[in-house]
Amino acid sequence: MTPSIMRRRLVPALVAALLMASCGGNDPDPIFENACLQVSPSGQLYDPGTPGVNGAPEIPTGFASKTVVTTRSFMVVANNPLATKAGCDILKKGGSAVDAAVAVQMVLNLVEPQSSGLGGGAFMLTYDKASNTVNSYDGRETAPAAATENYLRHISATQQTTPLPNARSSGRSIGTPGVLHMLDTAYKDYGKLPWKELFDPAIKIATDGFNISPRMAASIAGSSASLQRDPDAKAYFLNADGTGKAAGTKLLSPALATTFRTIADNGIGAFYGGAIAQDIVDKIADTTGGITPGLTTLADLAAYRSKKREPVCTIYRTYQVCGMGPPSSGGLAVAQTLGILNNVNLSNLRPTAIDANGGMPTVLGVHLVSEANRLAYADRDKYVADTDFVPLPGGSTAAMLNTAYLAQRYSLISQSRSMGTAQPGNFGPTSLGIHPPSPENGTTHVSIVDGNGNVATLTTTVESGFGSFHMTKAGFLLNNQLTDFSAAPTDATGAAIANRVAAGKRPRSSMAPTLVFSTSNGARDRFVMSTGSPGGATIIQYVTKTLVGVLDWGLDAQQATSMIDFGAANSATTSVGGEHPNVSLANNSAADPLVVGLRALGHTVNTGAQSSGISTIVARRDVGGGTYYEGGADPRREGVALGDTFTAGP
Repeated sequence: MTPSIMRRRLVPALVAALLMASCGGNDPDPIFENACLQVSPSGQLYDPGTPGVNGAPEIPTGFASKTVVTTRSFMVVANNPLATKAGCDILKKGGSAVDAAVAVQMVLNLVEPQSSGLGGGAFMLTYDKASNTVNSYDGRETAPAAATENYLRHISATQQTTPLPNARSSGRSIGTPGVLHMLDTAYKDYGKLPWKELFDPAIKIATDGFNISPRMAASIAGSSASLQRDPDAKAYFLNADGTGKAAGTKLLSPALATTFRTIADNGIGAFYGGAIAQDIVDKIADTTGGITPGLTTLADLAAYRSKKREPVCTIYRTYQVCGMGPPSSGGLAVAQTLGILNNVNLSNLRPTAIDANGGMPTVLGVHLVSEANRLAYADRDKYVADTDFVPLPGGSTAAMLNTAYLAQRYSLISQSRSMGTAQPGNFGPTSLGIHPPSPENGTTHVSIVDGNGNVATLTTTVESGFGSFHMTKAGFLLNNQLTDFSAAPTDATGAAIANRVAAGKRPRSSMAPTLVFSTSNGARDRFVMSTGSPGGATIIQYVTKTLVGVLDWGLDAQQATSMIDFGAANSATTSVGGEHPNVSLANNSAADPLVVGLRALGHTVNTGAQSSGISTIVARRDVGGGTYYEGGADPRREGVALGDTFTAGP
């Protein structure tokens, strides 16, 4: 099916919310009785949180235009309506942004199992308004204590062949899950409602069932052969004839409901020890069908700890932009890209013909952003890994974010010709080799602001779609996160690769949950924006284009989110998302002004459909000086923005 035909067949996005005139806090007053609800295109009211409702607002994979949502006091943007509704209801009851994040993640485990869940990891930034503090939480998975530098490429020292059936689908790809420990750590810092209460929405949906969404159904169909290998995954996701369960099929998850109740009643110790932990270890050690087992033990789970790390905060124009530091490369690469772009005025390169989908980005605007991407990726690919094992140049982010260094990097950009492939910066003698980015598809992003102005933004993942395809009897899939390591410990020259495997090490990520603030005298002032996306190594590009869209080009949250996905890793290829209705694919895009213009500058343009899942919240000031929020959910996924919705005035 061509992208143009797919667009015509897409179900219209159901993102309109009931209008409200309320402007109170986030207490459970009657004024919020209509908060977190939506209306269908015909105006019929329904509750997207009711499991199994026919006609739930699910959007097929592709592109379906959405309208910006405005709220007065609180907002959740996630990539599935059931998850968004769960978080919004928590905020409506007076919960914190972190409370809502816990509830959203539990429901995502059910409705987006291909993307995230208890068996995966996450990174999260929080903003505490009262103390004007940004925290970053690292819930990345870790390699087991028995892992060696050849863990992903050799079955053993004596059997030096690739793990079977391949590294990704073997037990070797599975890292010790971290998302639950991370959420618990953040909850202890900023939780308000009882921990047990945060699991209620997921328990209800798991018990009563929900209708499989079109995107989940398409994901199951695309992975059915791999899901066949695991008896538990096969029984849950596939029909008796081996085909994937179709969209609209009511799916019950009694095992996961029991797991949720256990964690809700007993805390995360019941996950990292006891029967659930034993279940995880047994599944990783499974050899069914000749699969190579992993070497994770109960001791690995008991020893797992999430970490609070220093966020990477830099100045861009008049804003402070904060992201996630290593082991994620996302925050640092986005900061480097923006630091390079600080040397050029992008405001006069605003997209043309601006519409609800962000208009048409200019050729020079896309060229400059993509060239800055290339330079940032070059440094990322050489220098960034888990800093608990491999330090950054100079021992911190300072050298890579130095203003003079980034100005020198900008001087390498020509406005008339693409550089193709960039070289990493020179930070003196180093023995590190370069590891190129690897594909990743099983990820999602959530942005939340609560009624007190506190924010949580988290990117959560099982790495590839359905992770390792190993499903526990406790009802959740296990990640294949360790394939984000370099399988080879050295490059072709024999130099050690920073992102090589080591026991207890966290694989490099590209996840880039991001917070933006205005500044006053160079210091952090008020919250301006939260964004992030799934997309593997391409996350850096998705987040950058969204930030530039809002901060430089004045787009609203939905326009910047919906705007054509564009950018480049460190190669001659520049991506222009061909799923977007403003991109012409006819005759190899011979009449598309953006594609033609980029080719004239020497870019090799890839117009393949992109699968971002950007979730954006932008804080605005109204004429009376009060704050309201814009929400943008990616039209390439099934998400919505919900809150105490109202109509913003002029």
